[in-house]
Amino acid sequence: MMRTRHVFALAAGLFLTGLARDCFDDWITATTLPPLSLETSVEVTDRDGILLRAYTVADGRWRMAVDLAQVDEDYRAMLIAYEDKRFHDHSGVDLRAMTRAVAQALRNGRVISGGSTLTMQVARLLEASGTGAVAGKLRQMRVAWALERRLTKDQILQLYMHLAPFGGNLEGVRAASFAYFGKEPRRLTPAQAALLVAIPQAPESRRPDRAHDRAVAARARVLARALRDGIVPDHMANGALTEPVPHARQPFPTLAPHLADRARSADPIMHRHQLTLKTSLQRSLEALARDVIATQGERLQIAIVAADHTSGEILASVGSAAFQADQRAGFVDMTTALRSPGSTLKPLIYGLAFDQGLAHPETLIEDRPQRFGTYAPQNFDRQFRGTIRVRDALQLSLNLPVVQLLDAMGPPRLLAALDKAAIRAVIPGNEPGLAIGLGGIGISLTDMVQLYAALARGGVALPLTWRMDGSRAEGQRLLSTSAAWQIGDILAGLAPPPGAPTNRLAYKTGTSYGHRDAWAIGYDGRHVVGVWMGRADGTPVPGVFGADLAAPVLFQAFARIAPGLEPQPPAPPATLLVSNAQLPQPLQRFRARGSLAADADAPAVAFPPDGAEVELLNGALMVKVAGGTGPFTWLADGVPVVVQDRARQALLTLPGTGFVSLSVIDAQGRSARARVRLH
Repeated sequence: MMRTRHVFALAAGLFLTGLARDCFDDWITATTLPPLSLETSVEVTDRDGILLRAYTVADGRWRMAVDLAQVDEDYRAMLIAYEDKRFHDHSGVDLRAMTRAVAQALRNGRVISGGSTLTMQVARLLEASGTGAVAGKLRQMRVAWALERRLTKDQILQLYMHLAPFGGNLEGVRAASFAYFGKEPRRLTPAQAALLVAIPQAPESRRPDRAHDRAVAARARVLARALRDGIVPDHMANGALTEPVPHARQPFPTLAPHLADRARSADPIMHRHQLTLKTSLQRSLEALARDVIATQGERLQIAIVAADHTSGEILASVGSAAFQADQRAGFVDMTTALRSPGSTLKPLIYGLAFDQGLAHPETLIEDRPQRFGTYAPQNFDRQFRGTIRVRDALQLSLNLPVVQLLDAMGPPRLLAALDKAAIRAVIPGNEPGLAIGLGGIGISLTDMVQLYAALARGGVALPLTWRMDGSRAEGQRLLSTSAAWQIGDILAGLAPPPGAPTNRLAYKTGTSYGHRDAWAIGYDGRHVVGVWMGRADGTPVPGVFGADLAAPVLFQAFARIAPGLEPQPPAPPATLLVSNAQLPQPLQRFRARGSLAADADAPAVAFPPDGAEVELLNGALMVKVAGGTGPFTWLADGVPVVVQDRARQALLTLPGTGFVSLSVIDAQGRSARARVRLH
């Protein structure tokens, strides 16, 4: 009978235990968890993942995304040893620790140690609940048990590292590491790791920027525990105690603020934007911009763009000397502002003229007063040099020669070239006039750097990109390789500014009408850099010239990219490297359109017609000329193929298929052109 009672009691106990367990499981399963998806700061990084700029979350807090692998191992070990040493063994609530905490409180009449596990702390932080009330503690326990059933230990620890408070508007270990140490938490000293463990226990009363002594004392306690538990050896713990604790917060990185804002605006949903910039170069050029402007009055502004023209990737983009609302309007991104390019478009005009058979670097051209209808341009210094080589005309940045060439080819051809280079150009008025060749057009600094990158790349225009994950467009041939090389050779012959290193940097300066914009753009065998200086509001800056103001900055920028220049490529095989006397007769001297006679009998390409698609026969093309006076010179992409031929048809041997610009020049220097596609 007694045995039957014991069996019955045991069965009843097991039943009640199982029932209690089932009720408990149902209670935990029914727990409504707070949202586990956290809003984290939008981040902009460089090409190597280095943080350039971060933004606060909606409520103004710094909460930065972090993975466990991104956090120092010693910090993780110290955190678990100090806060919850049985973290990996309990199921959310450490009953032993809680019992001990209650017993200590009863014996001492006050709280001696906490019983909350890391999981319970996560539960409290997720719900922003209090720590002391019994109801609040029970809720934390319930949420903690539920979290342990739905998440892994690593996921719970990762939530803590996002939510742990570090004083003020700092949440999470990564934000705290940037704010107090100015670096990622991947590699922390023992002293730094101990401080980050200590602060969240009392974030406002242990903030090192406001309660420095308490922060030092709290760090010492964490280090003592780490030494006792064997996490930190004796010699490192003693050294850590003497390591200074920061007295103030450091600012979060704000490199490339204009481009970072642009990236965020372009894709507001994305949380991590990786740009093509190099942090070291970006920081260096921003410092250069600040130094240059510091002595230039209160309104002068600067912008710099540096790119790798072999890939089309922007390596640095400085929108202003300082990102602030000051008299310089530093918040305006001057790399994208439309400004007058001054003389910086001249190299493209000369390159197009070379390709069309209008001129050669050794061609003689007149620098004399001339009217083009109602337009009467002047040189910047209002002087004229008479007969001069095209090479010298470009190096001296004379206006009359380049306007003659633009007049001969027509302004629409220049605009078509800009369009092919994917450059946005804004023209005042309805019809493009010859003034666009001297800066009467609006183009941004970034687009001008893109244009010079095409010159540096052998005449192939490739849109610049600033996103690592951005699409890479196909390149468009803008100039022949010979014409592009000839332009680079001319620009590399310019003397550097006083005090700059003597090298073969191909560069061009420009000054817009009224001294509103000062430009300098240059390239070597790999990099291209553009510098703009002026006032953001477009008002004149008396006495400012690109050669005096922007050119020295350009050379300083190149010195910060690399200690020496990358060499320019050699001349392409088809390049005509001869003196003026050795040029074909029509190329020896340029004749302006107004000086030509018998225009009614001017030459025309009779075959193939402009825009035609024709097939090569054994690598050769039959061409015919109508009108004009023989002998005739035929050019393909600016390179003479047949010289001084009296026949009206000729067989041109061409290097290959694709698009080609054919030009024919008669004995009087009159020319005609046709662009065709060869198969």
